[in-house]
Amino acid sequence: MKFTYKVLLLFSLIFLCPPVISASDYHEQMKLLIYSPRYFGPNAFPIPILRSGKVSERYEAEVRGEYHYFSGDKTTNLYTRALLPFFRGKAGIEVSMNLFEEYEMTQEIVDERYAVGRESPITFHGDVIVTAFFQVLKSEKWLDAMVNMTLKTASGGRVCDARYTDAASYWFDVTAGKDLIKARGSDNLSLRLQAMVGFYCWMTNEIIHRQNDAILFGAGLTAHYRSFTLTTDFSGISGYKANGDNSMVWRNNLRYELKKNILSFRYNHGIKDNLYDTLSLGYIRCF
Repeated sequence: MKFTYKVLLLFSLIFLCPPVISASDYHEQMKLLIYSPRYFGPNAFPIPILRSGKVSERYEAEVRGEYHYFSGDKTTNLYTRALLPFFRGKAGIEVSMNLFEEYEMTQEIVDERYAVGRESPITFHGDVIVTAFFQVLKSEKWLDAMVNMTLKTASGGRVCDARYTDAASYWFDVTAGKDLIKARGSDNLSLRLQAMVGFYCWMTNEIIHRQNDAILFGAGLTAHYRSFTLTTDFSGISGYKANGDNSMVWRNNLRYELKKNILSFRYNHGIKDNLYDTLSLGYIRCF
């Protein structure tokens, strides 16, 4: 009787308890990860924001809740950003990161990405991203142009679930903008065209080709009427490996400003290797 009880208990432990994955198994699993936007979470390879071509002269602090979704992954995160301009808009520094992220993937996506788990077992934060801006041209007659240089650190968590790469990235671009329509003697009505072109690079886990290089591009319009601003753009990166590294997005941002307080609602639609659609609501305080 005691022997039968022990046998039943042993079989129960085998079939009911999850398997234990060793550290070496985790290491071998992460070697299979494909370092490209298609096979990572929505925040691992951020497409740079298309800016106006002007460095802002105002200090800004932003907090934004984001929801990224497609059929195989649902992700939420809290995004924070601080912008510090210098020399009356001639230059500036911006620092941003996700304070925390949570996700839930289907088993099919877990298998496709060689991830370990389907859900976030712990609270973790994203990469710190630092951008430096330099105004190189400012002309109402011709156009405004700025140079942006960005470094993404390897500080994000859960690389084993293909959420962040745990590898550095950098990109730089030239962004230009020009007002197509602007009311004389007033800032209440305007229509602006902006575009960017640049270079985007990230480290991979491959032995031979240690990095992937991509073209960075974008173009869009900004319409401003009184307290409302609507921006729409098509931007993306196109890598040379063709392993899921062509990530594009159609972005829309509606902002309402009241006494240096801005409410921002965004909808982004992912294209090609960017699988996610994104809804977000943010608050920006200007100083």
